Amino acid sequence: MKKVIGLWFALVAVALIGMSAVQTEPGLAVGDTAPDFTLRNIDGKMVSLADFPDAKGFIVTFTCNTCPYAVMYEDRLIELHQKMAAKGYPVIAIQPNDPEVQPGDSFEKMQERAKEKGFPFAYLLDEGQEIYPAYGASRTPHVFLLDKSRKVRYIGAIDDNPQDETGVTRRYVEEAVAAMEAGNEPELTFTKAIGCTIKTKKKG
Repeated sequence: MKKVIGLWFALVAVALIGMSAVQTEPGLAVGDTAPDFTLRNIDGKMVSLADFPDAKGFIVTFTCNTCPYAVMYEDRLIELHQKMAAKGYPVIAIQPNDPEVQPGDSFEKMQERAKEKGFPFAYLLDEGQEIYPAYGASRTPHVFLLDKSRKVRYIGAIDDNPQDETGVTRRYVEEAVAAMEAGNEPELTFTKAIGCTIKTKKKG
């Protein structure tokens, strides 16, 4: 009897987890085709997804210099790019904050931070703030995993422990890429992004 009750609670827990992982934010949903973009990289060159013809997919990550959560993920994002770019899935980082509202996220500050940390990935400025709302990004960091045809396969957090990398038990993006590499759909396609809200000018 105890085993039956335990199994029932386990099934309820799984159901609740599934319910909590429902996408409610505007923008792209899993299965949508993400728009390409042309944005300025920290080296001054304009970059788009079409510039990576050999890529098997993209880890489009909205992040910034100033958010404590984004800073906590910098080293993990570098490691993620180094591991996944070798498999054909480069990190494409986009800074979505308005520099007039958040001066620490200016293009010059982006260049400084990228040089200081040795970012091996493209770090692009969403000038005019047109790309992040098209994708539906709401936090930094916020990941959109795309396949080669730009179909969205996963949206959300990089892993399950922003504050402590040593305590990570689920690496959502890596798990999703592994599933794609095996020809399968990712087990988890949506998680809640944890981070700072994107900074923009107030309207009106």
